[in-house]
Amino acid sequence: MIKKVLILGAGAGGTMVAGKLRKELPESEWQITIIDNDEMHHYQPGWLFIPFGIYSRKDCVRPKQEFIPDGVEFVVDEIERIEPDERRVVTKGGLYDYDWLVIGTGCRTVPEEIEGMMDDWRGSVHDFYSLEGSLALRDKLKFFESGRLVLNIAEMPIKCPVAPSEFIFMADWFFTVNGCRDKIELEIVTPLTGMFTKPVASKMLAAVAEKKNIKVTPNFDIAQVNAGEKSIESHRGAKVYYDLLVSIPPNFGSKCIEDSGIGDAMGYVDTDPHTLKAKQYDRVYVIGDATNVPTSKAGSVAHYQADTVVPNLLREIEGREPKGTFDGHSTCFIVSGFEKAILIDFNYKVEPLPGKFPFPGLGPFSLLGESQFNYGGKMMFKWVYWNMMLKCLDLPFEPQMNMAGKARAAFA
Repeated sequence: MIKKVLILGAGAGGTMVAGKLRKELPESEWQITIIDNDEMHHYQPGWLFIPFGIYSRKDCVRPKQEFIPDGVEFVVDEIERIEPDERRVVTKGGLYDYDWLVIGTGCRTVPEEIEGMMDDWRGSVHDFYSLEGSLALRDKLKFFESGRLVLNIAEMPIKCPVAPSEFIFMADWFFTVNGCRDKIELEIVTPLTGMFTKPVASKMLAAVAEKKNIKVTPNFDIAQVNAGEKSIESHRGAKVYYDLLVSIPPNFGSKCIEDSGIGDAMGYVDTDPHTLKAKQYDRVYVIGDATNVPTSKAGSVAHYQADTVVPNLLREIEGREPKGTFDGHSTCFIVSGFEKAILIDFNYKVEPLPGKFPFPGLGPFSLLGESQFNYGGKMMFKWVYWNMMLKCLDLPFEPQMNMAGKARAAFA
């Protein structure tokens, strides 16, 4: 009898798992199916660049079928409910049973969770955490020549936690080039104690913000948007006024996770942080933004996670115990403006450290350093993503964080 692996979500995580599994499981014995409600694959890191006219829609969207390997069935359908006890998934179009399930359903923005945010949505309140939002914000920024631009992070976790810092740095660059930076105030308002979740990186980013005359307001827990007076208000009554609000709304897991009752209060699946197996359900693995593991929700993380999910799934098929090999590894290029970027590499336990990446001592990229070469790496990643990563070609990035050549003593 043919056995079935069902993958929910054809984003970066689901696509890579499908490609790696198809190489390992004989097609005569194993059916691999991916279900997703969208035929188009979005290069989500590209959304950051669209408001500033660097990327277009064409740069960021391609058909998913281009990246799904031969021998993997791709079903475009709406996932309504996951029933792990019955080992089946209910979609708008039918029922799918499985022997093993991989959940890669990503996460979504929910601006309606913040009182008043929808009152002026896409008027003076914008986002760039969606393709439509990025395109609308591009049109807004074209004619924004004076006033206060405030970027607010509603709450954590969010997709790509360095993207808000990148946006505010790129705004400084954009308005400087357009000759109106001296007429615009820039402020980033965050619920964190600083600009990032890791203290070393947060300190570095704060220094960049200070140099660019960008105000940083930490510990701000937004309660509501007052669209009439153009302010955001915290639960303690503090207010920050804006002319243009760029919001990172609350990020929740997929609605099908919520509707199935298999997630936490924010719709993320409770996942073992090292094996990436669902804690409460047998024969279920979770990858990418759908997990609740305490690391960045980013494409690089999904790439590293795939190298734990696939071997562990294969081990369990053979009757062996999964291994806890995922260490929370994340690698992020942070655009700092004027064709420069900073590169950080970290995991659950280890802060970003100085050194070279991906080859210790050689690089070519510098960690915790700002350079034009790092910016080149950020821009090159789009090609790598479309042409190598999604196609499961070998990349010189190790799944676990490599400590070789890193100056750990500097931060001991």
